[in-house]
Amino acid sequence: MLHLSTSAIKEISRLHGKHPATVTVCRIGVKVGGCSGWYYTLAFDETLQADDIVQSIADNIRIAVDVQAQPYLEGVTVDYSEDLMGGGFRFENPNAAQHCGCGHSFTIATDQAVQLSD
Repeated sequence: MLHLSTSAIKEISRLHGKHPATVTVCRIGVKVGGCSGWYYTLAFDETLQADDIVQSIADNIRIAVDVQAQPYLEGVTVDYSEDLMGGGFRFENPNAAQHCGCGHSFTIATDQAVQLSD
């Protein structure tokens, strides 16, 4: 299960309000790439997949995680903050062996790695 801070929920709700009513969920995932091997994705989606894990949060916003990405996101805390360098979502991942300096990329132990399909 993902954990979202109050500020992350507020920002997702604000962004959701700018999208058409057809947007169904906010999808959080991971992809191969980034400066540490894996990076986080966050986007609005109009459809749910049959194997999505769905979590409801405040303001009728639902978070969807693909079942293949779920092990990488188990226990992750998503926060949102703004500072002089700009705003952004931050991910605190207890499953990561290392994090990059930007906070959007991470490394996992090789025995944890699984193939994610696109």
